This record gives sequence, structure tokens and C-alpha cells, in this order.
Amino acid sequence: MGKLVRDKIPDLIRLDGRAPHVIALTDQDYRNALSQKLRQEVDELLAADGKIAVLGEVADILEVLSAIVVEHGATLGSAIEVARDKREQRGGFKIRLWLESPDTTEELTSR
Repeated sequence: MGKLVRDKIPDLIRLDGRAPHVIALTDQDYRNALSQKLRQEVDELLAADGKIAVLGEVADILEVLSAIVVEHGATLGSAIEVARDKREQRGGFKIRLWLESPDTTEELTSR
């Protein structure tokens, strides 16, 4: 039933009078656990209701993403720079476009 937890969680459990059993993961197990954690956090974001809940889940996702990029020898800042470059080259999602087909000549319509 184990799961990847933030570094201070075992201490918080101890303060609650319990005795957590924790292990340090190997590199590959850590990468796998980060992938599982990201999926978990995305599911929680999709289920979140309201601004505060959404922001909390986005913060959790950012923490996991930060750990993933660090594990690959980069930083969240460098990932944000790559995202900025991609946005400049390909755009963002600001105008909410939905591509029905790449081969149509129909005009933009609201969905």
C-alpha cells in the first residue's frame, strides 16, 4: 500500500504518535513512483472543486514536476523556459481552439 510522500510526512506522522515505516527508493523505483504520483495528483486535480482546491492540486503537481525534472538533471525553471519557447512557436491555449480535423476548410465556430 506504499506511496511516495513528501519529505516531512514521516515527521508529521511521528508527531501524531505513530511510527511510520519508510524506505529510500532506488533511482528506478523513484522515477516509477514519481510517475505514479503525477497520475494521482492529476486525478485529484480533475476531481477538485473550487479555486482553492484547484490551486492546491496544481501546487502538488508542480512539486512532482519539479522532482521529475531534477531527477533528469534539469530544473523547473528550465522546463518553464522550454514551455515559454514552445508557446512562442506554437501558441498556448488562450483562445480555446478545438481541432476537429486538420484537413477541413471550415471556419472557426464556437463549441
